[in-house]
Amino acid sequence: MTTPPALLIAGHGTRDDAGAEAFRAFVRELGRRHPGLPVAGGFIELSPPPLGEAVTELVEQGVRRFAAVPLMLVSAGHAKGDIPAALAREKERHPGISYTYGRPLGPHPALLGVLERRLDEALGGTDRSEATVLLVGRGSTDPDANAEVFKAARLLWEGRGYAGVETAFVSLAAPDVASGLDRCAALGARRIVVLPYFLFTGILPDRVRRQTEEWAAAHPGTEVRSADVIGPEPELLDLVMERYEEAVKGDLRMNCDSCVYRIALPGFEDKVGLPQQPHFHPDDDDHHHGHGHHPHGGHSHSHAH
Repeated sequence: MTTPPALLIAGHGTRDDAGAEAFRAFVRELGRRHPGLPVAGGFIELSPPPLGEAVTELVEQGVRRFAAVPLMLVSAGHAKGDIPAALAREKERHPGISYTYGRPLGPHPALLGVLERRLDEALGGTDRSEATVLLVGRGSTDPDANAEVFKAARLLWEGRGYAGVETAFVSLAAPDVASGLDRCAALGARRIVVLPYFLFTGILPDRVRRQTEEWAAAHPGTEVRSADVIGPEPELLDLVMERYEEAVKGDLRMNCDSCVYRIALPGFEDKVGLPQQPHFHPDDDDHHHGHGHHPHGGHSHSHAH
């Protein structure tokens, strides 16, 4: 019987120890659920183990073929550029290996169901029709990635009975959290639930909660609640395996219709067709720790189409 390709999970990385451990625990749980499948996971930056170490771990187990799945909600610079570049580098380091590359996770109906559950937990039985949701994404300099968060917000709104679902970002993109809350209030919201569009805890979800509390303290007339992150739910574990199966079978449906590296979007025309280089995302805290804030304009992407 042919051994199936191994599963390599690629994470973003965080300076938050609990967030990094949540990722590592998630990878271990995937391996426990699928005992016949070699599973390893690593980060692009900020957290151990690095992605290259995870590849080496698989190679040392005798793995020659694997499918890489980005554990990310949207396809921004990391999923479009850094991970493919890192995998190409690993192929040079380990002659004879081959890999396929899966697509990011969201917005997927299963994850929308988890977000709905997080909102119900925060509402505690309060009528949904009285609640305006503010979905807060990571934020990117890639307009396609930001548009994906708006798409998730719209899909979350459809058919679920909330008063409204607005969108904001915690870094790199407007509107920021405070502006998003201002917009909800201007639209007449009396009860707002801020929903972080993040898989695990970390510096940025903590920042979303802190900024939400600061805004709420300054606006006592509006009730504001914070919902939890998605977390290592069964739906997330199942979705990763769905993305793995897609990658193994070659059934990839990467969204390229609005990709800044393929389509000349207004204000981003200079990015079309640029060569791909690994880069660093601004750190998940308020400092740059030496590697600087590299603009995302200096790379394109090389994922399979």
